[in-house]
Parts: sequence; C-alpha cells; structure tokens
Amino acid sequence: MKKLLTRLNQSYHLFYLTMVFIAGIGLIFLVFPGESRFKYEFQKGSPWQHETLIAPFNFAILKTEAEIKLENDSILKTYVPYFTLDSLVEDTKVKEFTNALSKLTETNAAIKSIENIQYLPDILRSIYRFGILPQSVSSYDELRGKSEIMQVKGNKAVKVEVTDLLSIKTAYQWFNDTIQTITGKHYTDFFQKINLSDFLTENLYFDEKLNQQEKKQLLEKLSTNKGMVQAGERIIFQGDLVGSEKFLILESLKQAYESKRGDNMEYFLVIAGRLLVISSFIVLMFLYLLFYRRELFDHKRKLSFIILMIVLMIFMAGFATKVKSLNIYMVPMAILPILVRIFFDSRTAIFSLMVTTLLIGYFAPNSYEYIILQMIAGIIAVFTLNKLHKRSHLVLSAFAVFVAYSTIYIAMSMVQEGSLKTINWKAIEWFGVSSFFIFITYPLIYIFEKIFGFVSDVTLIELSNTNQPLLRKLAEEAPGTFQHSLQVANLAEAIIYKIGGNPFLVYAGALYHDIGKTHKSEFFIENQSVGMNPHDGLNHMKSAEIIIDHVTYGVQLARKYKLPEILISFITTHHGTTQTNYFYKMYQNENPEMEVDPQKFSYPGPLPQNKEMAVLMLTDGIEAAARSLKEKSVDSIRDLIETMVEQKIRSNQLINADLTFRDISILKSVLLEKLVNIYHVRIEYPK
Repeated sequence: MKKLLTRLNQSYHLFYLTMVFIAGIGLIFLVFPGESRFKYEFQKGSPWQHETLIAPFNFAILKTEAEIKLENDSILKTYVPYFTLDSLVEDTKVKEFTNALSKLTETNAAIKSIENIQYLPDILRSIYRFGILPQSVSSYDELRGKSEIMQVKGNKAVKVEVTDLLSIKTAYQWFNDTIQTITGKHYTDFFQKINLSDFLTENLYFDEKLNQQEKKQLLEKLSTNKGMVQAGERIIFQGDLVGSEKFLILESLKQAYESKRGDNMEYFLVIAGRLLVISSFIVLMFLYLLFYRRELFDHKRKLSFIILMIVLMIFMAGFATKVKSLNIYMVPMAILPILVRIFFDSRTAIFSLMVTTLLIGYFAPNSYEYIILQMIAGIIAVFTLNKLHKRSHLVLSAFAVFVAYSTIYIAMSMVQEGSLKTINWKAIEWFGVSSFFIFITYPLIYIFEKIFGFVSDVTLIELSNTNQPLLRKLAEEAPGTFQHSLQVANLAEAIIYKIGGNPFLVYAGALYHDIGKTHKSEFFIENQSVGMNPHDGLNHMKSAEIIIDHVTYGVQLARKYKLPEILISFITTHHGTTQTNYFYKMYQNENPEMEVDPQKFSYPGPLPQNKEMAVLMLTDGIEAAARSLKEKSVDSIRDLIETMVEQKIRSNQLINADLTFRDISILKSVLLEKLVNIYHVRIEYPK
C-alpha cells in the first residue's frame, strides 16, 4: 500500500511538472513575434563580423527617430490652427440689438434724428464676422507664434489674421467707441436705454477635435523613408566599421526582413522554430532546478512561482514593445531576481534572470544592449538586496539599479556614438521609471506569501516580535518555557550566523518551538514551583504521553494562529524521533518483567530537514540540560555539549540535515562560549 501511494505521488508530480512545462511554453509562445528573425547581430561602432552583405531584395532606408521628430516639429511649427465660427450667435445677437435700437428710436426723437444711427446693427455684424474669442489672444497657447488662423464657418475655412481677432473686452471697447463717435452728445441717453454687454458674446471657439484630425493628416503625409537600396546592391564588407549611415541601412533591412515572409518560407517552420527556442530555455531552467535546487524542483508551489515570474516578465516586456507610448526598459525586470532571491537564493535568482532576459532578448529591440543592461542591473539588485530586513534596503537597491542602468547605457552609447550629444537621454527617464517600480516589491511579497505560502525575512521578523499574540500567550501561561525559548533562540541565531543559514528563520522557529507547553504547562520542569511536581502522582507512561503531546498540541495551536508551515516544521522536528529517556528508564525499572514498547516513549518526528532545524534540536536539548547541571563549570558544560551532540549523531537524528563536521565543531564552540557567559562560570582561584 505504501509503495502504491509513493508511485501515485510520483506520477502526480510528474504529471504536474509536465503541465507546468507545457503551460509555460504555451504562454511564452503567445508573446513571441510570429515574423521571421533577422539572422545577423550588429552594433553601432563595432566591426561587421559576418560575411559581406548583399541586399536580398529592394527595401527603403528609414529615417531616424531624430529626423522624424525634427520634421514633425517643423510641420507643427508652421501649422495654422482651426477655430470654428458660430454664425447663429451673430444672427441672434444682431437681431436682438436691432429690435432694441428700433424701440429706442421710436420713443426718442433725438436719437432717431442722429445721422448713421441706422448703421449700428451692420457694425455689430461686422464685429461678429471678425470673430469674438472668450479670452484674449495672448491667453491661447495655440496662437503663440502664429500670425493667422483658419476660421471655419459651415463647410468653408478662410484665413484670418490673428491681429483681427477680438476678445469680448476688445469687441466691447470697439463697439462702444463707435457708438460714442456716432451719437456724440446723445451718448449718455443712448447708454441709459441699451446695455451693450447684452449683445456681445463669444462666437469663435478653438476646435480641439478638428485640430487633432488636421495635425494627424499632416503628419501621416510625411514619409518615413529617405532612399532605397536595390536588390543585389552591396551593403557592407566583412570587417567594415558599422558607422551611423551603415547602421541605419542595416536597421532598415532588419525591419524589412522581419516584416515580410519569404516566398519559399513555410509558416509552420517558423512556429516550430519558436517552440524549440522557448522549450530549450524552459528545459534549461528545469535542469538547473533538478540538479542544483532539487528542493525547489520537487516543491510544486515553488516551481510554479518561478515559472510564473518568468512568464509574467516576458508578457510585460512583450506588451511594452507593442505599445508605442511605452518602452521596454520601463518594465521593472529587476523585480524578478529580487523576489526569487527573497524567497529562495541568489543563484536561482540570477539563473532565472538569465533565462528570462535571453528569452526577451529574442524580440527586444537592440537585443545585445538589452541583455547586457538587464543582466548587470539584475545582478546588482541581487547583490544589494541580499536580505530585505528594512525598508531602506529596498531604497538603496532601487538606487543601485538605476545607477547600474544609467552607467552601462551611457558607456555603451559612448562606444557606439562617439559623442555625448547624440546619446538618447530619454532612456535615463525609462530607467528611472523601471527603478521606481522596484518599490512595489514590498506589497508583492505579501501577495505571493499568501498565494504560494512562502515566508520572507520580513514576515519572520514580524513573527519574532514577542508581542505577537501566541508569544504573549506563551509568556503568560508558561513563563519558564518562554524564557527557555528566548535563550534557545539567541543561541541558535548566533550559531547560524557562524555556520551560514537563515538567522531570522531559526530565531523565529526557536521562539515558537515549545508553544505546545502552554497546555498543562505545570508538567514541564521549567514552569514548576519548588517542591511541586505533578508527575509524582502519575504513571510514567502517562507522564511520557503528556510530555510528548506538547508537540502535537503545539502544531494544533500553530495552525489555529495561522503560523507558516515552515515554523510548524520546527515544532514537529525539534525532538525528532528521540525518546523521553527519563520516563522510559523509570518505567523499565518498575516493570522489569515486561517488554516495553519504546515507540510509546518516543516523539513522532519527523527528523530535522535542514540546517536551521538541526541547530534548534541540538541547542534546545543542550540549553535545557545545562540548566539542570548541579556544577556549572567550563569542563562540565563542555562534556555535556560533547555528549549530547554525539548522542544525536549516534541516534541518526541529523541524517537529513545538511550539517558538516565543520558546522558541528563551530556549534560546539559557540555553545560553550555562550553558556559559560550565561552562567557566569569563573575560574577557581587558588586558596
């Protein structure tokens, strides 16, 4: 039955690996470009390393981005803006003014007798035909540097001098001055009856939509080409330097080649090639994990996370290349190695970065430059963020990544361009955006911890706070155990610092390893008062059961308080499969005629699975035994350490932990030094 379950588990894991492999390849395949790829690699300022290149077909020489931008700016500079004239406003207001003037002349003979008074409606109409803007001409950004506009009325557009345009204020002033000239001494009587503000309003508006359409049409008419290369024409000799002109021709050929498919090229071959390229890199990632990080390869969630991160980064890079307003360097590639480093290790982080960068480099513009920049920036991110303990670490890492990006980019541009003036300084802004996005690592850590069940150093530090509810419960209900746990945590942390490992993990694990002793805490010697031992009235087998049960209860309590699985492992492994020797021997002595089952006096295990768990097991037992020493001297503590370590080795408690002889030697020396200091052992002075 056990063999059957093992085979089923192996089959399921193999099936899961296959599904992850296929899903990873399929998702990446969706991002990869479907066009054929240009087979030559080249860099500006470097020699042409391939054979002499002959144009395989006719193609246009494309203008540079700088040339296109210069022409666009020139077009926009000479562009005449469009303003729409609302003729309905003119008709309405002139009619209203004519009616008001007619009523005034009917009731006021003096004003009616004024010469030219009847021309005032025509003057108002002419003002409206010039166009009245809501604001002054100087307040319009669109009119700065412009001498004329296109005035749109109905389906017709006519040019109008900007100097002829009026605002409501200037129109009012003009009409008022004209009326004053015509009415003369009757001006006051006129204005007592007619308020000019009622008949003057804006009728000329800047049409944003129309102007955008006109600008777009003008820019679309511009040619992006500046010449042609004929089929059979020599482009560059082998060994020639790729200067600015040759680089532009080669880039034009590359774009033309990738945008068209040869007549004799089968599309299914392109698909097969893409699948082989992607599969090769994913296989490479799997092989690395299989041979060098088997614990990640065998862990479904960890393997899924690594493949998911690779796919997500490739998707974001692919999206950035397809959106004109974005740039591929804005994608925060450094987040990938940072997250993998935080959850796993540096080597896996750098290898994941390499695989991802090479895959993206397949379709990224300037592949060589992209790969160099991302690899260096990603490695710098791993080195500077070796551990994420403080928020300042993330700030320093983001700054270091930005400096790495900028420095390498400027250095490569200086080699290619030979001048600081022609460097694309806009790229520095992209690097800044990418580096700034590194700050989202903090919330991502929390999200991925919840999704995949990982535990970061940040979480371990939070859980190590003695004000955490479960640790407060331990301190209040089992104060002796709490002090023991603190002591063990400090000792284990000091050892891990020396031999290598995660000190935050072993510290947190040590704090929680005995939380099960909150259940019947009085049965554990560190919590007992002098002369009070509840075991005195119990059978030795029952006593052993209560002692062993602190592991089981500890796991239940940890799950109730939602501790991470890695910390629960410290609870289950800190005694391994050892025995409660005292009660076992006592039971044997009292029942010499009986055959005693040692399993009833043994902890359920499992054995420690890593260095941190093994260190906790050794430190826990030695610290507890050291407390019970009647005579605490250097020799007695040394003998105790040697005896207990040897005992654990002989009973095969450390066979699954990656401890070396050197590690054990360091562990002994650190424990001896610390325990001697803790118990204030002094040399005996001569009498």
